[in-house]
Amino acid sequence: MTDRKAQLAENLAKVEDRIAAACTMAGRRREEVTLIVVTKTYPASDVRILSELGVRHVAENRDQDAAPKAAECSDLPLTWHFVGQLQTNKVRSVVGYADLVQSVDRARLVTALSKEAVRTEREIGCLIQVALDAQESGRGERGGVGTGGIAELADLVAGAPGLRLDGLMTVAPLAGEYAGRQQAAFERLMDLSTVLRRAHPAANMVSAGMSSDLEQAVAAGATHVRVGTAVLGVRPRLG
Repeated sequence: MTDRKAQLAENLAKVEDRIAAACTMAGRRREEVTLIVVTKTYPASDVRILSELGVRHVAENRDQDAAPKAAECSDLPLTWHFVGQLQTNKVRSVVGYADLVQSVDRARLVTALSKEAVRTEREIGCLIQVALDAQESGRGERGGVGTGGIAELADLVAGAPGLRLDGLMTVAPLAGEYAGRQQAAFERLMDLSTVLRRAHPAANMVSAGMSSDLEQAVAAGATHVRVGTAVLGVRPRLG
């Protein structure tokens, strides 16, 4: 085993222990929570090692980094999640490799994703990114739609050819009433998920929590956690 593989295996085991402990504390089964490893800024070689270690879900947030990495790893049994703010001019590239886009936050993006999914004969899973730091129908500092815009956007995704409405995603906000209150933020997302599922029962995915707050996300009921640093180490600075 290489030094890097040993390091990743150790880190992955620690994260698995954290998730398992959080599930036990919350009275949940471990299999109710899916780990997505956020591989942004790390090389394809790390993705390959993670796959060897049993990871099946990886996430990226910049198309210019993700596209070549996904191409290099196209032989691996991985589900690719795009989690960054997505410009419409990058949609064609992203639809080429992403299985799910977790950052759907405006109608124009839905239209672009649908058009490209139909063109390539793919089905793309979509999560509505919820901005808990935004006004009811506004947008958040790090993308996302305000809570008042969820229903309309969800209906749009659900009715769009080539797209599948899978649920909701949020990033713990740095400002507003939920700043520093991750548990409360994630519980609010779960409440919004309950409302969404009344209209769209299959949209039961809730993506929340990262390296620093995955326990709070699991306690709130998240189905997916997005962990990068705790698995791969402190990220190299982007130039």
